[in-house]
Order: sequence, then C-alpha cells, then structure tokens
Amino acid sequence: MSSVRSSSGRPGRRLKNEINVVPYIDVMLVLLVIFMVTAPLITPGVIELPSVGQASNVPAKPLEVQIEEDSKVSWRLRDGGATFIPVERSALAQTILSELKPDQPVVIAADGKVPYEVVMKVMDDLRKNGVTKLGLLVDQKGESAPSPNASPKRAPANAPNNSNATKK
Repeated sequence: MSSVRSSSGRPGRRLKNEINVVPYIDVMLVLLVIFMVTAPLITPGVIELPSVGQASNVPAKPLEVQIEEDSKVSWRLRDGGATFIPVERSALAQTILSELKPDQPVVIAADGKVPYEVVMKVMDDLRKNGVTKLGLLVDQKGESAPSPNASPKRAPANAPNNSNATKK
C-alpha cells in the first residue's frame, strides 16, 4: 500500500487513536476540590418527630404494654385501678396472647428516651405472634382528660403559682 499524500505532495497526518485524558483529570480534580470544600458546610438533617395535636380516642379497654427508659417491659389492662405487671421481653407475646380477647387492641406506651429500635422490636414480636390490632399510645397536646392512672402533672418548683391569685 502506498502512503496517503495530499495534493501538495506532503504525506498526510495520521489519525491518533488515543484520548488525551489530561483535561478530564483536571476537571475531575476541580470537582473533587469543590465537593471537599462544600461537604463540611452541609449540616446533617435533624429529625424532629411530630407531636400529635389530636389523636383518635383509645378504645374502651385495650391491653397496654409499657416500655420504660431502661427497656424494662410491663403490661396491664388499660382500666381504672389496674397496675402494671412486669414481664420479660421474651415472654411478652405469649403473656399478651393469653390475656387478649378477640378484637381487643394492644397499645404500646414507651418512654420518650427509649430507643426507637426497642419499640419497633416489641411491635414486631407482637405482630409475628398474631396480635393484629396494635397501636402506639401518645400524649395529646392540650389534653383535657388525663389517661387512667396517670400521675398529676406538677409545676416546677420555680414556676409561679397562680392558684392563689384573686380575680378582679
């Protein structure tokens, strides 16, 4: 084969089959620097769980499972005068099922400092063992009637006492 010659008689340029990657590396390094500078400036999202302004009323007499701050579990029939009965978490589902009547709901009342994972594990254990009506107990904002056996809320010691104020 003869070499390719242009009309002027000089040999033609051969095509390069290589890519010049230097400009791509420059762009990549600039993007890397931009991300490294902006990443510390982005604040991580803070999760604030919603508070309930109005929740549906709890049915007549559900079984209540209470999870304390130290993850101890107890239960009671949510009725006036009923006391909590401590139970091991491993035996909770069998205990609840033995006391549960047909169509009776179970509500879980967990301390605000209990890890979410603990509450979800208790819910999952109850569901796996056949508890179908399961819910979470919440405090309502501006609740007019306290829940049964709830201790009265006390004002802090440094709060002003308005009970002795005279009306004008």
